[in-house]
Amino acid sequence: MAELAQKQRDKLSDSDFAFPEDRKEPLNDAKHVRNAVARFDQVEGASNKERDAAWRRIQRAAKKHDVELEHKSWREMYKANGKSIPNS
Repeated sequence: MAELAQKQRDKLSDSDFAFPEDRKEPLNDAKHVRNAVARFDQVEGASNKERDAAWRRIQRAAKKHDVELEHKSWREMYKANGKSIPNS
């Protein structure tokens, strides 16, 4: 996947990221949406409330960019992948 150049990344609004506070996981196209889903469990320091909000942003971006999500929630995805739900 082609990585965003820093100049391109800087032009994105906060709402173009799954985690806007840290500007993590851009959601500007289908490839980045799929990447955000694949890396979702690697984001550290996010509360479950922040993960809920990030998942909603991912769902909106997936719809916008015609990306089909396998799971309805990040919790469902974690369980399906045998991962523990973080306690936060």
